[in-house]
Amino acid sequence: MQELFDIPYWDELFLPTVPLLETLLRGTIIYLALFALLRFILKRESGTLGITDLLVLVLITEASQNSIAGEFKSITDGIFLVAVIVFWSHALNWLGFKFPFLQKIIKPNKLPLVKNGKIIKRNMAEELITREELETEMRTNGVDDISKVKVAYMEGNGHISFICKEERKTSPPPKSVVR
Repeated sequence: MQELFDIPYWDELFLPTVPLLETLLRGTIIYLALFALLRFILKRESGTLGITDLLVLVLITEASQNSIAGEFKSITDGIFLVAVIVFWSHALNWLGFKFPFLQKIIKPNKLPLVKNGKIIKRNMAEELITREELETEMRTNGVDDISKVKVAYMEGNGHISFICKEERKTSPPPKSVVR
């Protein structure tokens, strides 16, 4: 019974096993490298989560798993690495908010894919979107004909949004009321 509560390495449980500066450097490099990869290459793959949300979720999961499973012997190492990841996530969002010119680097701009019912092939190729994928997104958004699309954008979060042309409806002339 004593063995259940006897932890021979109490000092290793909370004392960092890796210098905190090294953990800071590793967390910073990995976060920024993955951010750049997701931001510039895999924009369309991020789907419903924002790139930073996805990145933070994956990195926090990995960092905390290492501290839980014992890859890091110290809980402090794992907590500090998670704090570094959260710091960079918040710092990039804050920088983009405070300095609009940085927002263009941190968050991708919308990219037009369709204009006045015509596909912009260059932009479709840039994002590796096929006509079939575009049509699937159109149907998902209740658009049945590309000629009805005024403009379609690949949004910064990877979704495609559609703005349709207004259909002119001929309405009967107003009825006159006889009194």
